[in-house]
Amino acid sequence: MALELPGSQRRATGLVDVLDRILDKGLVVAGDIKVSLAEVELLTIRIRLIVCSLDKAREIGLDWWRYDRELSPGTSGRRGVAEHDELRAQIRRLEQRLDALAPRGGAKRRRR
Repeated sequence: MALELPGSQRRATGLVDVLDRILDKGLVVAGDIKVSLAEVELLTIRIRLIVCSLDKAREIGLDWWRYDRELSPGTSGRRGVAEHDELRAQIRRLEQRLDALAPRGGAKRRRR
């Protein structure tokens, strides 16, 4: 016994299948836009677009969004955390050196 779907449901299922395939395999769109006047190139715009799932992106080596603070606020990635900790330690060492150089009875340096 076959189940017949109305037209809109068949199209939705077809769209889901297409999106599933695109996200699974990936889709690359590449193009160049060149603006010229009297055979003199004035402007070139290169467009590269990759549409795929996050798993597929990681598989092909694209994971820059994991370390971009603008795209993932609150997480700075493994490299960012280590760098942040090292900078804090360096600031502490510099503050200790400044305190050691400061005259003894003088005003204390203001902390932020």
